[in-house]
Amino acid sequence: MKISECGWLSGVRRLASPNFDPRPAGSRIDMLVIHNISLPPEQFGGAEIEDFFTNRLDHDAHPYFAQLKGVRVSSHFLLRRNGGIVQFVPCSRRAWHAGVSAWQGRTRCNDFSIGIEMEGSDFIAFTDAQYVSLARLSRLLLRKYPLRHLVGHSDIAPGRKTDPGPYFDWQRYLSSIQLSR
Repeated sequence: MKISECGWLSGVRRLASPNFDPRPAGSRIDMLVIHNISLPPEQFGGAEIEDFFTNRLDHDAHPYFAQLKGVRVSSHFLLRRNGGIVQFVPCSRRAWHAGVSAWQGRTRCNDFSIGIEMEGSDFIAFTDAQYVSLARLSRLLLRKYPLRHLVGHSDIAPGRKTDPGPYFDWQRYLSSIQLSR
């Protein structure tokens, strides 16, 4: 796998999301944000996450989806339970994954971050395959971008977000890319 100059990763499934825009002029990508997502909650393997990030979600297909009407979000990457990677937005563009957020005095974390969604929830452990893919992807991103901050969504939106949640093993992840937290 390689990352192109504009930020597309080769060798992974690409599904372009319309939910992105240019990064502000002079933005330096220096943060990686890890999330979790499952649609419907705690159900895995369906197309609903991809449909959500590409504005094709059938809001009548499940009662939970009604609250997502009109919501426009995306992430740069989704890591499936089997370790498969889907890319929605090139890294050079601003994906809409962090929402209202702040880190070390800086707001609007989407401006300077790359978002990785892990297919999962706050209540179920992530898979070995996901940790392998996350480590591989992170090492590529660390070589390409000056990433100084590896954080969870809960770190940049405390009180509003809880992901990647208590089942995300930070020590395992950071050890796999040889960093400490």
